[in-house]
Amino acid sequence: MSARRHPALRALSLATVVVALATGCSSANSGANKGGGAASGVLTLGKPDGPQTNNSNPFLSTSAGATLGYRFMIYEPLAMTNQIRPADKADPWLASDWKWDLNFTKVTFTLDDKAKWADGKPLTAEDVAYTFELLKKHPALNGNGIPFDGISVQGKKVVLTFQDSQYVNQNKIIQQFIVPKHIWKDVKDPETWPNRTPVGSGPYKLKTFTPQTTTLTATPTYWKGATKVKELRYTAYNDNSAATTALAGGKVEWSFVFMPNYKQLFISKDPKNHKLWFPSGLGIHGLWFNTARKPFDNPALRKAMAMVVDRNAIYTQAEATLYPEITNPTGIPLPAGESFLAPEYKSATTKPDVEGAKKVLADAGFKLAGGVLKDPSGKPVKLTFTDPAGWNDYITGLSIIKDNIKQLGIEAKVKTQTAEAWGADVANGNFDATLHWTNSGATPYDMYQNIMDGALLQPIGKASQIGNFGRFKNTEATEALKDFASATDDTARINAMNTLQKIMVEQAPMIPTAAAPIGAEYSTKNWVGWPTEADPYAPPQHTQPSALEIVLKLKPAKK
Repeated sequence: MSARRHPALRALSLATVVVALATGCSSANSGANKGGGAASGVLTLGKPDGPQTNNSNPFLSTSAGATLGYRFMIYEPLAMTNQIRPADKADPWLASDWKWDLNFTKVTFTLDDKAKWADGKPLTAEDVAYTFELLKKHPALNGNGIPFDGISVQGKKVVLTFQDSQYVNQNKIIQQFIVPKHIWKDVKDPETWPNRTPVGSGPYKLKTFTPQTTTLTATPTYWKGATKVKELRYTAYNDNSAATTALAGGKVEWSFVFMPNYKQLFISKDPKNHKLWFPSGLGIHGLWFNTARKPFDNPALRKAMAMVVDRNAIYTQAEATLYPEITNPTGIPLPAGESFLAPEYKSATTKPDVEGAKKVLADAGFKLAGGVLKDPSGKPVKLTFTDPAGWNDYITGLSIIKDNIKQLGIEAKVKTQTAEAWGADVANGNFDATLHWTNSGATPYDMYQNIMDGALLQPIGKASQIGNFGRFKNTEATEALKDFASATDDTARINAMNTLQKIMVEQAPMIPTAAAPIGAEYSTKNWVGWPTEADPYAPPQHTQPSALEIVLKLKPAKK
């Protein structure tokens, strides 16, 4: 896969860029030889993103601060959420408390009196209100598309109001990072401002920036207290191969890189200290059908194909066991989404069922003759899978699916494209079926809305930029999504979520193939305290907001 992803998944996409062709020696890796370690208080991080441009605007997903992840070391959220345990209550951060009204159209934040900016000025309710006003005034900065209405300051409290329920957006709102009004109010164009000397409330400030290496140093007066990690050093490598080499050699202590053979390339180099953990949130990867094209408009065909896909083979062969396996036909990743499963699907599995799939097809009027499946009109069922060349995990996944559906008499071929051409074709509906990702959120709503929402539906030829690339048209699904988002009680939400799961299983607008991980590789040689499966206090990926929580928990390893 490539870095050309929906902004919400940019961090994931950059982790899964396949190993590029060798580009020879380059200054882009010049920062790799600088020393680190707990003795010097330095933690080294790396990503395969190539040289960066000096831009620390925290609102821009394309900035170096976002790409490398250091924006979350400088700017802090109102509350800290845990994407891999979305049902857990968020930890208070800049806000000591927050309260929603019963219908989620109003939230009141109470700020922590101790919070202050790195330049010593107090962090006030006016700063929080100003940040939300920025998002309301500048849609280009409002990456989550939150529909702000009223924004007011009441003493030390900030009150936000909305015209509609924000139940599905509540985590996005409470984890919003805050910027200082006394600096940003004088910026003429915040949508393009590079913010090269960023000032936040976090424990780190920018020390030096080069296209290859960015260094942050600890703020001695951080309002939450002293930090054990005194310096963060981010190196931008040219490709996965260079980043993997740096990880294996100990020059980088924290990264996320897709490694088809991670046991040999990384773990074996230091079995005691080299670790990785790739948990999932509530986003997935899957095979999207163009349901506006025949015969893929037939739900029986899509369901039958879903019933024969070998997710375990995709997990072991295409995703190298790094991406969590999808084991439930609803597509909801487990264990993150276990509490959302409808009763009828709690024990359901994704084990291939070829005979069951053949019966579904036969009952719908499809006929198998001479090893060829023919649709109810008598035409052979053929399709073309498309994805960008070089996205090896996706291409391998398509090859597995191609072999799986051959058992039903379906002929498929795999066509590769440039990422740009593929992206345009997906948006415009110019494809039969393609592996693609979904959005993710605090509930499975974001995933299902991305796949099935009729409000996002565009005709073939008109670009859909934000979802429903498969042109899935289903009134019941659209209404269930509305019901979930606007529900005023848990019973209504459960009913709506159960309806969405049934539609996903029975009509298969998309075949879930893998959970989207929020993972990382790291070393315990110099630093300990990392999140693990046994202590899942945060997703380990260092481009997520909770990366700050990880750094604050790290302490030097005992020698």
